[in-house]
Amino acid sequence: MASIRVAVTQAEPVWLDLAGSVKKAIGLIEEAAKGGSRIVAFAEAWIPGYPAWIWARPVDPELQTRYIYNSLAIKSDEMEQIKAAAKKHSIAVVLGFSERSPSNSVYIAQAIISPQGDLVLHRRKVKPTHMERTIYGDGSGRDLTNVAELDFGAPLGKLKVGVLACWEHTQPLLKYHSITQGEAIHISMWPPIDPFPGVTHQGLWSMTADGCQGLSQVYAVESSAYVLHATAVCTQKGIDIYKTQSGLSCNRSGGGHSCIIGPDGRRLTPPHGDGKADTEGIVYGDLDLTQIVATRGWLDTVGHYSRPDLLWLGVDKQQKEVVIPRTVTKQPEPEQEAA
Repeated sequence: MASIRVAVTQAEPVWLDLAGSVKKAIGLIEEAAKGGSRIVAFAEAWIPGYPAWIWARPVDPELQTRYIYNSLAIKSDEMEQIKAAAKKHSIAVVLGFSERSPSNSVYIAQAIISPQGDLVLHRRKVKPTHMERTIYGDGSGRDLTNVAELDFGAPLGKLKVGVLACWEHTQPLLKYHSITQGEAIHISMWPPIDPFPGVTHQGLWSMTADGCQGLSQVYAVESSAYVLHATAVCTQKGIDIYKTQSGLSCNRSGGGHSCIIGPDGRRLTPPHGDGKADTEGIVYGDLDLTQIVATRGWLDTVGHYSRPDLLWLGVDKQQKEVVIPRTVTKQPEPEQEAA
């Protein structure tokens, strides 16, 4: 029986502190490796923390500027530190972060770093959700590639690991394209999320801890893959920094509901620690990879349980750039008439 031990973090970022968040991430990577894990998963925009103030007020120029300064660039010393930690501990790292571009735009981004310390996948959330668009830009064609093959050596060999962010799990076409890439393990990244307070709640059930876990479970069913449901914690420290006491997100201490979901959709792990949503730590699980094959014998939505003769998906992976060089075609010289 082939199995792999995985780790799902349930931790509070060091809010608006790039160096502090990277240091804490490296500590969690080391802890997960010491716990025997071969993969460790982080929450959405965990570096430098999800910008929850957007759900409390439409604009905050001071916080937005600080947020950009503390977002993580792909080509940076901070990213190299994280890659080095993955290599040192021979563990794959699936990181959610706010990416700072060379022009100082930010994007909800995800990275898969191999146990050899290589950045094997970098993508951006294709469409930020609602108020997230006040902060973040869109992804493009290359971000449709969200699955990477990782080599864990003998006896595990190579495994495909995929990732999507938050409400990307509501996008049927995006999910189907993801499933066609053949992942065995999927990381579902979320910000701090709170339980559904009742039917009079002004927000959406699908934005609560209950709804978000439901979306991750549906993805597990549709893909017949294991899902690592990664959420972040927000304590009073984050609430005070963001001033979100009256917002829809991070308005109370909590947010942590990380878990592991089986390929048939069942939740495999209990709430972390004492069950309190503001308790930090790591959720561990040993995944029996034969269960993926067994489940797909029943349900394979891109194989025996599909009808491509009736329904199919069109995809454009071309990256859309802001500058497209114009190609000038040389016109042929007119022929000279004979004298």
